[in-house]
Amino acid sequence: MSNLAPVHIAASASAPRPAISAWPDVDKLYRRFDDLVKQPMRPIRADKMPQVMRYFDDRCQGSKRLAERAKAVIPGGVQHNLAFNHPFPLAITKADGAHMTDVDGNRYIDFLQAGGPTLLGSNHPVVRQKVNEVLDSCGPVTGLLHEYEVKLAELVCQSMPAVDMVRLLGSGTEAVMGAVRLARAYTKKKWIIKVGGAYHGWSDQLVYGMRLPGTGRMEAVGIPRGATGNTQECNPNDLDALRRKLQLNRLRGGTAAVLLEPLGPESGTRPVHPDYNRQVRALCDEFGALMIFDEVVTGFRVGMGGAQAYFGVLPDLTVLGKCLTGGYPMAGAIGGRKDVMMLLVGGIGTTARRAFVGGTLSANPLSCVAGYHALLEAQRTDAAGVAGRAGDRLRQGLEAIIARLGLPYVAYNLGSIVHLQTSGVLLLDTSNILKLLRVKNEARQRKHMMEEMGAAYTAHGLITLAGSRVYTSLADTDEVIDDALNRFEDVFKLV
Repeated sequence: MSNLAPVHIAASASAPRPAISAWPDVDKLYRRFDDLVKQPMRPIRADKMPQVMRYFDDRCQGSKRLAERAKAVIPGGVQHNLAFNHPFPLAITKADGAHMTDVDGNRYIDFLQAGGPTLLGSNHPVVRQKVNEVLDSCGPVTGLLHEYEVKLAELVCQSMPAVDMVRLLGSGTEAVMGAVRLARAYTKKKWIIKVGGAYHGWSDQLVYGMRLPGTGRMEAVGIPRGATGNTQECNPNDLDALRRKLQLNRLRGGTAAVLLEPLGPESGTRPVHPDYNRQVRALCDEFGALMIFDEVVTGFRVGMGGAQAYFGVLPDLTVLGKCLTGGYPMAGAIGGRKDVMMLLVGGIGTTARRAFVGGTLSANPLSCVAGYHALLEAQRTDAAGVAGRAGDRLRQGLEAIIARLGLPYVAYNLGSIVHLQTSGVLLLDTSNILKLLRVKNEARQRKHMMEEMGAAYTAHGLITLAGSRVYTSLADTDEVIDDALNRFEDVFKLV
């Protein structure tokens, strides 16, 4: 498969602006990461934490009561892994654009944006209206073909350069599972290589090297060893290690696919060099492996063409989720080359050799109408470009505050995905088992600091993803970002 030159589109009245205005200096970032984790932590001062926690006692009693009820019927009282739950999860009654409101009437700037799907901002009225029309006409699901199922697939194929066909599924996790199965069916090979630290959902075979490179099966509780027996990982940006694994696997039957997040693991928490994806593409071609882009986060958030258009690299398979249905449920899809995708032929009557996938609620009318109109609206408004500029403004402001207050924190952004590293817990060196054991206690301390920072953000009216990542959206005007920066500065002054 040929590679395209990197895409750099000049902004104009007719062309959307690149959602990522400039790729950060990766080497400089890694030096700053190293500096952050080598020096003592800079948490909220011990004498200031009581005033942070008073917010939850004084202002969030309704959330606290609901959280206590939840503990009786929900393990730990928590359903959402990425929501911030210290000291207890907030109960939300309203989400609208750039803000959300809890059951106690407290209003927050919403930088979680449901974990990334709501590029247009929460509960967009255009999408809501179209969803209501379909609900009135046929309800949420029929189990049969619907017009919007075709329209959504057509729009995705038109938008993403490496996608000829689409199979809709229930979530990003399901889509990754299906893509891995499809790669093995197509290549008739078994090995899967992922980039360590990346999150590709919670399926048995991919709870491996998750979030921290080199950790292998650390999170694989309840998962038999055989389930991850053909899953491998190598560190981000380490092309030599990837080549060695591909060479070894060739002697053992070959590699079915290399699976990666194109920005780098955890949405660019460990960013890749700008040429990394092109070089991985070349290695996949050399060794006959399929290349799978996990674009669950980057699909449409990095522009309508996704990261594959931004980098000018065509994967064989693309995994989609989140923005695909604009924040509505059942957001997942596999897209890719027609010759590969035809192994996903569905239906009871087929006798063709296929990689079996399914789902009663997959491609339901509710999700498909939401996705189609959310993507049309994102295209019409250049939502990815607008959100990317908001991310630039936020990052620039955070950098200025951090420098002015003399803090070691690191802020950077990849368009509308803004990273704010304060504790550095995800940046610790875990590249082998000895290093992992050495930093285990430190990791606990840094995780606690991240929890306290997240609580302080919440008490100052800011909702983030796990206290270290921010998603901007079309709804984030200059006024919203400037208000947020004032709140972040108030938190940093507690350090």
